[in-house]
Amino acid sequence: MHIRGDHAELTVGGSLDVRSAADARTALHSALDEGAGDLVLDLGDLAALDATGLGVIMGAHRQAGRCGRRLVLRNVPPQMQRLLVATRLHRILAIEGGIGAHPL
Repeated sequence: MHIRGDHAELTVGGSLDVRSAADARTALHSALDEGAGDLVLDLGDLAALDATGLGVIMGAHRQAGRCGRRLVLRNVPPQMQRLLVATRLHRILAIEGGIGAHPL
């Protein structure tokens, strides 16, 4: 997994899973604590996501709220879109373009 960007936009690539969760959580929370306004999380390069990775994203969503910010997901891969719909998290998370922006 790699995360690059700043306090306004981060790009996540590789696998966001149990092995990378701690590093991802640290990077996301640091970006949220240091910035203002929306934090855009670009998932276009994300190859794999497991339940732990989804938990990291939800934790960042909650942290954003505590910081007076909003976490916005961009370029959500089709497999993650299906997961968000199945778990109904697409109703909670801000998703740029909404679900269905990419073909399922």
